[in-house]
Amino acid sequence: MAYDLEEQEQIAVIKDWWRKYGNLVSTAVLALVVGIAGIQAWRYYGTQQSSAAAILYSQLDAAEKSNEAKKVQDIAATLASSHAGTAYAGMAALRAAKSFVTANDLASAKPRLQWVIDNAKDDEMRDIARLRLAGVLLDEKSFDEALKLLDAKHVAAFDGLYADLRGDILGVQNKRAEARAAYQIALEKSDPRSSYRQLVQVKLDALGEIKSLEVKSAETKAADVKSTEAKK
Repeated sequence: MAYDLEEQEQIAVIKDWWRKYGNLVSTAVLALVVGIAGIQAWRYYGTQQSSAAAILYSQLDAAEKSNEAKKVQDIAATLASSHAGTAYAGMAALRAAKSFVTANDLASAKPRLQWVIDNAKDDEMRDIARLRLAGVLLDEKSFDEALKLLDAKHVAAFDGLYADLRGDILGVQNKRAEARAAYQIALEKSDPRSSYRQLVQVKLDALGEIKSLEVKSAETKAADVKSTEAKK
């Protein structure tokens, strides 16, 4: 096919441009294709991971319902090691920790809860794990460590639960004024219609009753002392 002079000049310009920049363009196109393929492969891998994790989690659920604590713990460990990036791993670790607590094996429950705090991507899941770990530490009488956990920043929806547990810890430490303040916050943050609020109110009232009994006890002792001195 014959080209006129103008067309030949345009072709020459194109050839010259391609000679200078063709390799760069080819490399850029190849990188784009590889990038797209990589994204698709990663999405496929993520989907496969999530599907496999979901199957394992359903097996864990069945094991828990059958009271197979060892199987629950084994599946949870597999999810943590092979599917740590999925939400199922965190949920499984929480349930494994629960099975250990039920078996009164607090030492084994703690690392599972700490794993959730360190690895879970969901804020609420980390807050739940932190709350449960603080409860385990309370049972172990590690009060300062438990209170430090409860000082961590958490989702506002957990304010009431965190304050309630703080009140429990302070109450056991015989810090009644601080415990009352914590329970009061728990009341303010809870739903007025919830049964949970009623439980917090019972704890708060119990602190008041304890204080009243202590006052009466002190008054009785003082009266006994006066009576003894009068007899002398």
